[in-house]
Amino acid sequence: MAKQTLESISIPEAGRRYLGIGANASYRAAARGEIPFVKFGKVKRVPLKLMEERMSRPDNKKESER
Repeated sequence: MAKQTLESISIPEAGRRYLGIGANASYRAAARGEIPFVKFGKVKRVPLKLMEERMSRPDNKKESER
Protein backbone atom coordinates (compact mmCIF):
# COMPACT_ATOMS: atom_id res chain seq x y z
CA MET A 1 0.00 0.00 0.00
CA ALA A 2 1.36 3.42 -0.96
CA LYS A 3 2.06 5.98 1.72
CA GLN A 4 -0.37 8.90 1.58
CA THR A 5 0.99 12.43 1.73
CA LEU A 6 -0.94 15.12 3.54
CA GLU A 7 -1.45 17.84 0.94
CA SER A 8 -3.80 20.17 2.79
CA ILE A 9 -4.61 21.09 6.37
CA SER A 10 -7.40 22.93 8.15
CA ILE A 11 -7.29 26.69 8.57
CA PRO A 12 -6.79 26.46 12.36
CA GLU A 13 -3.95 23.96 11.87
CA ALA A 14 -2.26 26.26 9.34
CA GLY A 15 -2.53 29.20 11.71
CA ARG A 16 -1.17 27.19 14.61
CA ARG A 17 1.65 25.57 12.62
CA TYR A 18 2.87 28.55 10.57
CA LEU A 19 1.81 31.63 12.54
CA GLY A 20 1.44 30.46 16.12
CA ILE A 21 -2.14 31.74 16.40
CA GLY A 22 -5.40 30.19 17.57
CA ALA A 23 -8.43 29.03 15.62
CA ASN A 24 -10.42 32.28 15.65
CA ALA A 25 -7.39 34.36 14.67
CA SER A 26 -6.64 31.83 11.92
CA TYR A 27 -10.10 32.21 10.40
CA ARG A 28 -9.77 36.01 10.54
CA ALA A 29 -6.35 35.78 8.86
CA ALA A 30 -7.83 33.58 6.13
CA ALA A 31 -10.65 36.09 5.59
CA ARG A 32 -8.00 38.83 5.15
CA GLY A 33 -6.11 36.67 2.66
CA GLU A 34 -3.14 36.05 4.93
CA ILE A 35 -3.76 32.29 4.94
CA PRO A 36 -4.50 30.94 1.45
CA PHE A 37 -7.33 28.42 1.25
CA VAL A 38 -9.57 26.62 -1.18
CA LYS A 39 -13.23 25.91 -0.57
CA PHE A 40 -14.99 22.64 -1.41
CA GLY A 41 -18.64 23.20 -0.63
CA LYS A 42 -18.58 24.30 3.00
CA VAL A 43 -15.14 22.84 3.70
CA LYS A 44 -12.13 25.16 3.64
CA ARG A 45 -8.65 23.64 3.35
CA VAL A 46 -5.18 25.16 3.17
CA PRO A 47 -2.99 23.55 0.49
CA LEU A 48 0.47 23.07 1.98
CA LYS A 49 2.16 24.14 -1.25
CA LEU A 50 0.37 27.51 -1.25
CA MET A 51 1.10 28.10 2.44
CA GLU A 52 4.78 27.23 1.98
CA GLU A 53 4.99 29.63 -0.97
CA ARG A 54 3.32 32.39 1.04
CA MET A 55 5.69 31.90 3.97
CA SER A 56 8.76 31.85 1.72
CA ARG A 57 8.13 35.34 0.33
CA PRO A 58 10.26 37.95 2.08
CA ASP A 59 7.34 40.34 2.54
CA ASN A 60 4.66 37.61 3.05
CA LYS A 61 2.28 39.54 0.77
CA LYS A 62 -0.17 38.03 -1.64
CA GLU A 63 1.02 37.88 -5.25
CA SER A 64 -1.75 40.34 -6.28
CA GLU A 65 -0.37 42.95 -3.84
CA ARG A 66 3.08 42.97 -5.48
